[in-house]
Amino acid sequence: QVQLVESGGDLVQPGGSLTLSCAASGFRSGYRAIGWFRQAPGKEREGVACIDSSDGRTHYVDAVKGRFTISRDSAKNIVTLQMNSLKLEDAAVYYCTTGAHPCRAYGGHWHTMWQHTYWGQGTQVSVSS
Repeated sequence: QVQLVESGGDLVQPGGSLTLSCAASGFRSGYRAIGWFRQAPGKEREGVACIDSSDGRTHYVDAVKGRFTISRDSAKNIVTLQMNSLKLEDAAVYYCTTGAHPCRAYGGHWHTMWQHTYWGQGTQVSVSS
């Protein structure tokens, strides 16, 4: 069956960096896109970044543009999220997810309109001095 397994969550200081990984397996015919969403305590889950499978196009929400980078290793089916210049407000549980369509299909609204198909179990990112 399909599995998405996140890793890399940790406690970092503000301004620090962290790399999250998502290992995807079990896809019979590949996946359209893989994205990262996050959820902080008391807040709704929100989109962070997405990468489309067919062309590697990347998508980011404004809050992380210029600080986060999503990339993929297609041979290993691993998607990573490089997070730099971390802020207190980046603290959350980060989830890896796939969708029924590539993120480009939603224009700039992928983070709110994406039809999710699978979710990982999440990995905790804490930012504190």
